[in-house]
Amino acid sequence: MSADIINFSASSSSTSKGETLIDTVNNILAMKVDMIVMRHSSPGAAQFLSKHIKANIINAGDGTHEHPTQALLDAYSIREKHGDLKGMKIAIVGDITHSRVALSNIFCLQKLGANVRLCGPPTLIPKYIEELGVEVSYNLRDTLEWCDVANMLRIQLERASVKNFPSLREYSLFYGLDRELLDSLSKKITIMHPGPINRGVEITSDVADSDQSIILQQVENGVAIRMAVMYLLSGKN
Repeated sequence: MSADIINFSASSSSTSKGETLIDTVNNILAMKVDMIVMRHSSPGAAQFLSKHIKANIINAGDGTHEHPTQALLDAYSIREKHGDLKGMKIAIVGDITHSRVALSNIFCLQKLGANVRLCGPPTLIPKYIEELGVEVSYNLRDTLEWCDVANMLRIQLERASVKNFPSLREYSLFYGLDRELLDSLSKKITIMHPGPINRGVEITSDVADSDQSIILQQVENGVAIRMAVMYLLSGKN
């Protein structure tokens, strides 16, 4: 898109020496930066920064909070495959507690008129999540029979401070999607995954690479969606 890029990593910057986030970004803005694409480990970091600096900020993921552009590309991918999302049944399966994708998807899909159900082990589904207007199920087969689209989330071991289930093998047995289970359903459903995939854990290769999967379309659409976001925030320049 012909933009000039400055890459920045907190681990190799002065933030590791005690400099605040605002100090660091203001130093970058001194280089006349128009836009910041920010991924941060702390929930709300992008929102906080937007109140203190004069630049367009794109939240590329903040902790376990949200990932807005992933929700946009997921919604677009479903719309590309099925048309209008109004009344569609979308299941989000897996590590809901540690997923920033899940929360952004809930908000986005509901705004477009879809019905959302969350499925996973009780230890990986936040308390009171039903207050957001979603259904909750702990039974994968029942959820897959209910939905039109299943978005299979990755188990995020790097963000979990405690062990939420005995083993990956046990998780896969109860909440992993394989070809046998997919073929046994009473209807064809669409399979999604935000990536990267833990093949053999939340989803097997023969499902990920099947004709019911739109995972590669998600990747392709992600490029276009993020280009569009940057284009619109740059004032269409």
